[in-house]
Amino acid sequence: MAEHTYDYPQLYIDFLYYFNVEQDYYECHEVLEELWLEEGRDRFYQGLLQIAVGLYHFQNGNIGGAVKMMKAAHDKLAEYPEPFRMGIDLQQVKRETEHYLKRLERFSEHPFSFYHFKMELADPVLQDLVKQRAD
Repeated sequence: MAEHTYDYPQLYIDFLYYFNVEQDYYECHEVLEELWLEEGRDRFYQGLLQIAVGLYHFQNGNIGGAVKMMKAAHDKLAEYPEPFRMGIDLQQVKRETEHYLKRLERFSEHPFSFYHFKMELADPVLQDLVKQRAD
């Protein structure tokens, strides 16, 4: 499914573990921010980081902060047209982010409960690395 296997940074694996397995968006932010700074403030990492922060804000009742972060994430990830990037199904992540953003923007008229979403891992190697992290 993925175009090829990467040599994934441990912080990236940790991010996906905290995002998909633990659903700990604060820790997601911590580990990916470290990678983002190490990698020269890569906008792809920043977009993923902003999704985690947006979910963290929403989980804690900060709708305005959630909208701001999801919008920023949506805009950054739109710069990447490829379907897969760094082992994730980027199209799925962008669709889910857009869906979440649209719901958050209408929250005052149509409130809804917080829910998690999962970043689909397209690379079997990355799937195994995240699974090993969980074990």
